[in-house]
Amino acid sequence: MSETQDGNKPIKRGLQNRHVQLIAIGGTIGTGLFMGAGNSIHYAGPAILLVYLIIGLFMFVMMRAIGELLYADPNQHTFITFITKYIGNRTGFFARWSYWLTVVFMGMAELTAVAKYIQYWLPDIPGWLIQIVMLVILTCVNLIAVALYGETEFWFAMIKIVAILALITTGIIMALTGFKTPVGDVAFSNVWHNLSLFPNGVGNFINAFQMVMFAFVGMEFIGMTTAETDKPRAVLPKAINQIPFRILFFYLGALFIIMTIYPWQKIPADQSPFVMVFQLAGIKWAAALINFVVLTSAASALNSVLFSASRNFYALSFQSKAKFLQPFRKMSKTQLPFNAILFTALMVGCSSVISVIPAITDAFSFVTSASTDLFLMIYVLILIAYMKYRKSNNYMSDGFLVIAPKILVPMAIVFFIFVFVTLFFNPESRVPAIGSTLWLIVFGLISARQSKSVVGD
Repeated sequence: MSETQDGNKPIKRGLQNRHVQLIAIGGTIGTGLFMGAGNSIHYAGPAILLVYLIIGLFMFVMMRAIGELLYADPNQHTFITFITKYIGNRTGFFARWSYWLTVVFMGMAELTAVAKYIQYWLPDIPGWLIQIVMLVILTCVNLIAVALYGETEFWFAMIKIVAILALITTGIIMALTGFKTPVGDVAFSNVWHNLSLFPNGVGNFINAFQMVMFAFVGMEFIGMTTAETDKPRAVLPKAINQIPFRILFFYLGALFIIMTIYPWQKIPADQSPFVMVFQLAGIKWAAALINFVVLTSAASALNSVLFSASRNFYALSFQSKAKFLQPFRKMSKTQLPFNAILFTALMVGCSSVISVIPAITDAFSFVTSASTDLFLMIYVLILIAYMKYRKSNNYMSDGFLVIAPKILVPMAIVFFIFVFVTLFFNPESRVPAIGSTLWLIVFGLISARQSKSVVGD
């Protein structure tokens, strides 16, 4: 096996094309769709379809940029290494630690959610115990083999896909048969009835962008899974190029059908539209069904966090010369980053401690929200790294190229900055946005002052 630019040995490539394709689909569908769609529709009405289209376009641009970088250098197992390579070691130091911590906090939030969903059926079991058991199971999945991780994610994704296909099929049948519900007739015309771009004001339309944006967070994990296949250059273009079609079909299709069945003016912001729609269709156990779907969705996200964060931490141990990171270079007999996976799991497991200490629960919610905002900063950095790559000697002119990069990449950078700025105008997101900005300033200054022995110059 050849080594990466940092000297670390490539991790065993154990994923097949079918794993990546389903993981890619599942990676674009999170709990935000199943549980938060009502809130986003409440903000923007049918215009939410436009919001998803716009964000989907710019996320696709970012994924194509990541895809082009990984295609040119498939030995890299995380796109964060390109920030180090093309922007500089100190910026890379900031990005490496920020992204790893952000993903870990994301995992803590998902682990907390998993416990709440399981308590729907087992209310007498303490949440901290459920978290520990689930974390142990998924850590073992990640420690045994990459293929087992792929197989687990394959079936997690399949559950989400079947749920959305069931919703779309149910809605179409109800509309074509003139089905009537207690809230009105089921008809496609419900979507464009009293159509307005800003039904609840321009402010709410803009706020919808930040809500929908975070439904897409984590899509970049797809790039890391393709790096774990036997033929990354063959799989990568297929996985990334299908993203727009998945967004169009699964997100827009589901939202369109929801508004077909349930008039958008009447959809409550605090309830899952999926539950309401299936209940209107006569499925009395709809709440339990959707709870199972969001449980698998949260478990899938947690599984991906352990996979992604451990790979980033493994790469980080080579990119930094700090002595305390050296043990995390260890590989298992099956060529997996053993210590990096264990340490990442241990950090994520801190949520089980936090959950029993009420005094810091609010602080945890704040940190989780603030860390999610950091994804936008990382996205901007990777696009800047991509622009620098295009001007470097490593540029691969016959590779997997971004479409119209001189126009779309700068537009994507401006868009991500725009979404971040909008966070300050919403009372619910303002404080976490301030927290992530403080992180940018304080840790940015710390990164700039790091010695060569730490950042690896």
